[in-house]
Amino acid sequence: MGAADSIPGVSGGTIAFITGIYERLITAITSLDPGALTLFRDVGNPSGRRRLYDRLVEMDVPFLLVLGAGIITAVVAVSRVVYLALQQAPGATFAFFFGLIAASAIVLYDQLSLATPGRIAAAVAGFALAFLVSGVTAGANGIHTLPIVFVSGAIAVVAMVLPGVSGAFFLVLLGQYEYLTGTLKAFVDGLFSALVGDRTLLSLVDSGTTVVTFVVGAVVGLVTVAHAIRWALDHYRAATLSFLVSLMVGALRLPVIEMRDHTTTLSPENVAPLVLAIVVGGGVVLLLDLYTDDLSY
Repeated sequence: MGAADSIPGVSGGTIAFITGIYERLITAITSLDPGALTLFRDVGNPSGRRRLYDRLVEMDVPFLLVLGAGIITAVVAVSRVVYLALQQAPGATFAFFFGLIAASAIVLYDQLSLATPGRIAAAVAGFALAFLVSGVTAGANGIHTLPIVFVSGAIAVVAMVLPGVSGAFFLVLLGQYEYLTGTLKAFVDGLFSALVGDRTLLSLVDSGTTVVTFVVGAVVGLVTVAHAIRWALDHYRAATLSFLVSLMVGALRLPVIEMRDHTTTLSPENVAPLVLAIVVGGGVVLLLDLYTDDLSY
């Protein structure tokens, strides 16, 4: 799930479906009760520790901790690779993202039916919103304040609760993807350097603050955005999915702009790698869909 959540166009929720843990994940997230924190007051005695343990098991917290550790490990590893790709070959990397997102939209549109005016309106609104936002965020620099990072974390976490829609895609749409992957890489590198004594922990304040803010936003998103999306799906499922999938189509404007900006001339030697990257990206999603075509989104 962590590897999928790191790549725009691929959903960690889909991986949860494939591995058979999706319903358990949603149940565990929506079962979290802040009131259980009061049980920590009695950890000094055996009966208090037992009550705390039983409550945590009841909420399936051990499952969430193990899953979270796996997700974090994969995110750290994969985001480093993607960040290096963006630095070395930005045009081809965004072409790969274009293929991933376009194929994802095609696959998901096959699951939808725009049979009512409400669904059509939701689709048009989603496309228009993403098209406008992606035009603003493409190539934008310096719009990375902590409130924006916090909101980005809350929004990106939808990939964990909605199969088919990628959290990393939303980071690309918001213009935060490259910045956050670079910040995470800098934080992890700095942390290792601090552990071996090459740097001080104070040098990690800037990158660490950004990482923590994003994580806090994601946690808040789990208990707010997750519930909101489940409510929308329960009451307006078709319209909600139409809106979300149309967001993906409208957001294709961003990788197109990035490919254009990082391509000096439209010569065959420059265009061929972009086409190949698009085909590979789209092929990854279509191959995944081929092996998950019996899943209901």
